Amino acid sequence: MIMEKAKEILKKYYGYSEFRPGQTKIIESLLAGRDTMAIMPTGAGKSICFQIPAMLLPGVTIVISPLISLMKDQVDGLSDQGISATYINSTLSAAEVRQRLARISAGYCKLIYVAPERLEVESFQAALRQLNISLVAIDEAHCVSQWGHDFRPGFRNISPFIANLPLRPVIGAFTATATEEVKGDVVSLLSLKQPDVYVTGFDRPNLSFTVLRGEDKQKYILNYLKSNSRQAGIIYAATRKEVDGLYELLLKRGIAVGRYHAGLSDDERAVQQECFIYDDIRVMVATNAFGMGIDKSNVRYVIHYNMPKNMESYYQEAGRSGRDGEPGECILLFSAQDTLLQKFLIDKSVENPARKQHELRKLQQMVDYCHTPECLRQYILRYFGETVLSGECGNCGNCEEEGELIDITLDAQKVFSCVYRMKERFGVAMIADVLKGSKNKKVQQFGLDQLPTYGLMSEYTVQDLKTLVQRLVATQYLSLTEGEYPIVKLTPQAFAVLKNLAGVWQKGVKQRKMDADDGLFELLRQLRKSIAEREQVPPYLIFADSTLKEMSKYCPKDEGALRQIKGVGELKLKKYGAEFLQLIRENTDDILKPTVTEVTPKESKKEKASHLITLEQFQQGQDLEQIAHIRGLTLSTVQNHLNRCSSEGYEVDWDRLIPKQYEDLIVTVINNVGAAALRPIKEALPEEIGYAAIKAVIGKHFCQKIS
Repeated sequence: MIMEKAKEILKKYYGYSEFRPGQTKIIESLLAGRDTMAIMPTGAGKSICFQIPAMLLPGVTIVISPLISLMKDQVDGLSDQGISATYINSTLSAAEVRQRLARISAGYCKLIYVAPERLEVESFQAALRQLNISLVAIDEAHCVSQWGHDFRPGFRNISPFIANLPLRPVIGAFTATATEEVKGDVVSLLSLKQPDVYVTGFDRPNLSFTVLRGEDKQKYILNYLKSNSRQAGIIYAATRKEVDGLYELLLKRGIAVGRYHAGLSDDERAVQQECFIYDDIRVMVATNAFGMGIDKSNVRYVIHYNMPKNMESYYQEAGRSGRDGEPGECILLFSAQDTLLQKFLIDKSVENPARKQHELRKLQQMVDYCHTPECLRQYILRYFGETVLSGECGNCGNCEEEGELIDITLDAQKVFSCVYRMKERFGVAMIADVLKGSKNKKVQQFGLDQLPTYGLMSEYTVQDLKTLVQRLVATQYLSLTEGEYPIVKLTPQAFAVLKNLAGVWQKGVKQRKMDADDGLFELLRQLRKSIAEREQVPPYLIFADSTLKEMSKYCPKDEGALRQIKGVGELKLKKYGAEFLQLIRENTDDILKPTVTEVTPKESKKEKASHLITLEQFQQGQDLEQIAHIRGLTLSTVQNHLNRCSSEGYEVDWDRLIPKQYEDLIVTVINNVGAAALRPIKEALPEEIGYAAIKAVIGKHFCQKIS
């Protein structure tokens, strides 16, 4: 019954008929009074997971959020949807704070957004102790951990604050990125009591990932912006100097661009941020100081001009693309200087030796990402501890590269032989110098010019050789010791290649261009912009890009049809519906498109995802070979579709694919060798057990499910 009310609120205020995968379980947990930790990728709708319980629980909900700008955006968005909310932070005067607290005490607000540092103020704590607090929701909960990428000491105030309340409320902790180490810190440092922990998956299927090496970065940016001039995007650079230089270049080329970094005044940053949010400028060049407080849903691309210092930072920053569920592009322009720059920044900003080692280890994992020839999405998911099936995602630069894999076994053997003969005592640069046949003093000083491998790959540049070594590190043929000056070591995989027991195959990456938008969508976007200016709110708070695209696709002609479009709630229908309907009627008389009135509510949503079509056919009784034949897919792709469905919480009848007599044996083997790669599992099992059975056991027993 309570979830029926939750769905009514979802439709009335947010304009959606169904919860996204994972949201239902999290909301049920909070409403049942259980502490809850939710790890959800950016754009998965985590705010709804505490906003809807806030409206159903009897008292008020305190939302602890790290950035002031994010609070204002969230409260503005809630108010625009007709939901009572407010914020209390340092931008308000003492009189305004008292006024807002009075309104809260009188029952006018259900959600109160505060920064963690506000909890240090005794008078504020005293005021909150007078309220009936049903729920405390902690956004960006990873900030509580010193091993997280955004450690915020103020988050340590949260647990003592809750402990001093007259009645302990339910606690919800939410984050988009958390390693196992950080997850443990969140549970411990926030004093969560036997929490339900939900990992809805880190994957963002709507985002494509690409790493480009050796590009002329400025030229690439100019060409990309020319090809995607109508799209909103963020370009991240590592330093203020690079932000300013790129900003000046784009300004001279007539591009509507803004900039954001800590060297600008508060007023300058506020103006630049507002221009970007309101679509007055389409491009923002910024350091990582920008973005965490930006709830802008229609960012279509994020380009990293430099490599970030760790995977958590990269995935959070890249994840600001495509928050509305529409396609987004994440491009990283890598150069060897990026590694040196990040090492310099770590050395300058981190004093604690243990933490410095920790940061350098994370930096190396980021370098490995930039060099891996394998699926970029799988690398990211493995980093965050998700079980990943072998195969290609089809939506990253590495997987979409055309052409066959290249056999680089001979070159790899030359590298491994060089490392071996150098007695595994040197780093990447020295190995490249020896293979190139460099005459630098250190090579001669250590007598390395006397080795048989000296000059063995002289036809390559030193940079090409460094890249090759880094790619072999990224694919676990080589390893690096920890520390400021890592040393290259051989792994068992490398020895197998040296003994001709295994080969090495790799391929490259390519550049992609985003699809252009149709004319009606652009007209709808212009109308949204004019309404936003009139209402003095950001355009995405009127309607998300995904909503406008559905309008453009189905061309609703009346209120009933417009109500079927996802993202159109009752309040927005009344406020804006007439203007959008008029525009659609005026511009679609000669356009043959299906209207929403011609399809069922389910059909009015975007086309069903490919893996869900596979599941539907499997549930209808077709076997894997039939599905692969009918749909023109490989058998491996069909198997991967079912595992993805399982990880997203859909029921899959795995027993149809698992030989009962072998199930326990397969489970035992996977427990011993892990589920990250299939070949070691297959080799440890009897020959008659195929990959389909192995993948089915992984789907049944090992995939992280939404539960």
